Amino acid sequence: MKSNPNKRNLTNFEKKVLTVVSRVPKSKVTTYKFLARAIGRPRAVRAVANALRKNPNLIKVPCHRVVRSNGEVGGYRLGPKKKLLLLKKEGIRFNTKNRIKNLKKFLYQF
Repeated sequence: MKSNPNKRNLTNFEKKVLTVVSRVPKSKVTTYKFLARAIGRPRAVRAVANALRKNPNLIKVPCHRVVRSNGEVGGYRLGPKKKLLLLKKEGIRFNTKNRIKNLKKFLYQF
């Protein structure tokens, strides 16, 4: 599901982040770190997270599929509980501490 994140005043960096995250398939997650590497900016992990926060289309651009490297959910514009719920609906499994069980199984690497 590709989308065009150019509908808002986004920087080229932000547009690139949103375009690349659109490639993460349903029932898979990636990490902020892998996403930063995928856009050619491996040290820009926080900037990637900030770009995801500006996502103008939460339905078409699945920024909820980006998690922390340790399997924790991380932030989400609609709140971490909503992000957790969305991931669970896609079949992602969590342990009692809300970390993804067997992260490698669900991990999408670009």
